[in-house]
Amino acid sequence: MKTLLLTILMAFITLPVMATESEHQHSDSWLKPVEAKFVCMMNDKAFDKEQMAIEIDGKTYYGCCPMCKEMLGKDPEKRAAIDPVSKNKVDKATAIIGADSHGMTYYFENEENFHKFASGPMPEMKHEHMEGMEGMEGMGHGAAESEDHKDHH
Repeated sequence: MKTLLLTILMAFITLPVMATESEHQHSDSWLKPVEAKFVCMMNDKAFDKEQMAIEIDGKTYYGCCPMCKEMLGKDPEKRAAIDPVSKNKVDKATAIIGADSHGMTYYFENEENFHKFASGPMPEMKHEHMEGMEGMEGMGHGAAESEDHKDHH
């Protein structure tokens, strides 16, 4: 009887620990899904507040400022990205979006590609994404801005 009670007690103790470990692994993924409204699609950076909605040809894009609105409106290439898994061009307004711990965003044509990419290692940040990052936090703009986008700030 003591052995049975001890076994049951051990099961109750280890079961939550095992569940926490598998939960922790899942939540530890380096790439998190993000809603489009929290992304400046001009500089491909996720923020903790909603960005400006920009309606173009019946689709909604998001930007951090009027300059982003202007640039997204006049250049269709700025409204597209390359899915890092399939290498296909995707429309940012309809893409599945993921953000890494630095707020850098990745656009996917479907959930399967998002999960496949997220289950791999985090890509190394390119040098141009790191330039100017110091002191940029809380300014409402990402450090990975394109050259023409940098000019207006």
